[in-house]
Amino acid sequence: MNHGSGVIKIFGIKLLFIFPIILYSLFIIHHSFAAEISYQDLKVSINEKTKALQEVNQQLLQTQKDLDKTEGKSETLQGEIKKSDYRINQLNLNIKSSEINIEKLGLEIKSLNYDIGNVKTEIDVKKAGITQFLKEIQKKDNENVIIILLKNRNLAENITEFENLSNLNESLSSSVKELVNLNEKMSDKLDLTSQKKNGIEKENKNLKNTKIIVTEEKNDKQQLLSQTKNQEKLYQKMISDLEKQQEAIAAEIEKIEAELRLKIDPNLLPTPRPGVLAYPVSGSTLTQGYGATSFAKYNYRGKWHNGLDFAAPIGTPVLAAEKGVIVEVWDQDKYCYRGAYGKFVVIEHENNLTTLYAHLSLATIKKGDYVSRGDIIGYVGNTGYSTGPHLHLTVYASQTFRIGPSKINCGPIMPFGGDLNPLQYL
Repeated sequence: MNHGSGVIKIFGIKLLFIFPIILYSLFIIHHSFAAEISYQDLKVSINEKTKALQEVNQQLLQTQKDLDKTEGKSETLQGEIKKSDYRINQLNLNIKSSEINIEKLGLEIKSLNYDIGNVKTEIDVKKAGITQFLKEIQKKDNENVIIILLKNRNLAENITEFENLSNLNESLSSSVKELVNLNEKMSDKLDLTSQKKNGIEKENKNLKNTKIIVTEEKNDKQQLLSQTKNQEKLYQKMISDLEKQQEAIAAEIEKIEAELRLKIDPNLLPTPRPGVLAYPVSGSTLTQGYGATSFAKYNYRGKWHNGLDFAAPIGTPVLAAEKGVIVEVWDQDKYCYRGAYGKFVVIEHENNLTTLYAHLSLATIKKGDYVSRGDIIGYVGNTGYSTGPHLHLTVYASQTFRIGPSKINCGPIMPFGGDLNPLQYL
């Protein structure tokens, strides 16, 4: 009988510990059931947005294929207009993609908030349980071994009492580990939420900038139609005059840079190795290498290409290859339309290298800004002397770099320097 009363006492302790957990669990079940419908609707909506994004990406791929088919063909006015229409369509699809992605990220944040709420409740429950464990252990600690032995009437009760204390300690240890895991889970959820919010901010910037690029692309199309009066004959004359101008500007650049290459001091340069600079365009294709390339041989008077060309769809973000100061942001098309680098950005880095990013559709920074590696500085375009949307990257030895006026009517700002092969640093 006395043994039986000891068992009741033990279960009494357990029930005292379990009771608040039962209440919390009922609370969780009630609120989880109430939110389940809304949570499931979120998951359905997220899946729908994911499918919509996939469809837009497929349309973007098809548009790029259609645009690629027009490259390399003889230049005609209607062909150029068709290319412009493809680029505008591509940009509009990018806008649609950004809008869908912003909505998707917003839904994912709401879903994460549900998860965070559930984890927080689990943490509260676990803390309540640990508090109860500590109270029970403290109560046992206040009773020394002699008191425990005297208050129990037989050996069985003493053994049960000590076993119960040992179980409490083991349960406490287990609960603490679970609480640590829950806190780590909470931290991961909060980090992911922060990433999603940053993603929304980035997409909103891309959306705003892409709309600007669409407007400028439409204006360029109208300007072309106005200049040629929609006549093929006038267009061909414009192309002929343009080719002469491009050849003269390329010759001017190569003459100066050939001299500056001789002034490069290798001792002032970083050791050539991959990773000194980051690739400036994600998912791009290298379409022209550095130096005496086959394209340069037949298209540049100097027979020299002073950088690398990365083909990518118009509107693709261009990233800073390394931290540094923006030393120039310019648009040469205002002076020599389609004659040289078009819209470009120049960054001077702390490692004695200077990088040029040319043919941009839009620059998003200004002269004097400090940028970090990987920051968006602009978007891939088709400005300047360009046969299609791409980024031209030149790497200069900083000690040789300078900016001066062009003598071939290309305005007051022309970058010159001793150029290096970017591939030895990428």
